[in-house]
Amino acid sequence: MPALPTVRRRMLGAELRQIREGLGITVNETAGLLGWHQSKVSRVENGRSGIRPDEVEAVLDAYRVADPETRAALAALAGEGRQRMWWTPYSDVITQRYASYIALEAEATSMRNFREVLVPGLLQTPEYTRAVTGALQPDSPPDALDALVNVRLARQNATLRRADPLELWAVLDEAALRRVIGGARTMAKQLHHLLRASEEPHITLQVLPFAAGAHGGLMGSFAILQFPVRSDLDVVYTESHTSNIQLERKTDLMTYSRMFDELSSAALDAASSRDLISYVVKDLE
Repeated sequence: MPALPTVRRRMLGAELRQIREGLGITVNETAGLLGWHQSKVSRVENGRSGIRPDEVEAVLDAYRVADPETRAALAALAGEGRQRMWWTPYSDVITQRYASYIALEAEATSMRNFREVLVPGLLQTPEYTRAVTGALQPDSPPDALDALVNVRLARQNATLRRADPLELWAVLDEAALRRVIGGARTMAKQLHHLLRASEEPHITLQVLPFAAGAHGGLMGSFAILQFPVRSDLDVVYTESHTSNIQLERKTDLMTYSRMFDELSSAALDAASSRDLISYVVKDLE
């Protein structure tokens, strides 16, 4: 599997780009100084390709950066960006686009998530996950489904149960509660899990009721991931069966942030959302 665009790589690339632009040097000039193709310089600065610590040293030499703390910090980022992550053993069952998303999610400090018809992955029970995955990948053998369920559970542990848990704010369309996935028993268990999760201090859960009518999220689900230190690393993530879109432009982030705010405002508050979930559970039991 190709190298993943982790946040550390993106941070390193942003720092190197900032130094280059501060010196008034072009991408082509940097490529000439280093003997690289200009596309490699661009990939590194965009966080799409990783580089070795010794290559970072070469770039800093070309830019005449002498400060030892800056050199050490950027070389360390290069080393961290090449580390094996917890999902590496699952590389044979997860797609590159899924792995890329996990890499972002693992380093995010907060996430705003809108879901149309499914419960967010970080809040799914194993049974619900198996039912969803089986429907989306009907040709997957049982052992592959087991592995994908394990990946989902590992994601939850790595984000919501770490020492500094991800701050998750999820807005679910009422359809996500009403669509019976995996049968009534599985769905009831899933909804009970949502009720417990909604009591966690780092999780905010709201339901957008059918009565809210048309809304900006009708075009599909999305997640806004925020990262520490640099707000210019924040991304919007959307996906489909065959592709995903990772939006990093400030205008895109502003558009989706505004949309999420509107969805949250139209949704029930946390207490009323729990009341609605409890009501739906009663219909299943």
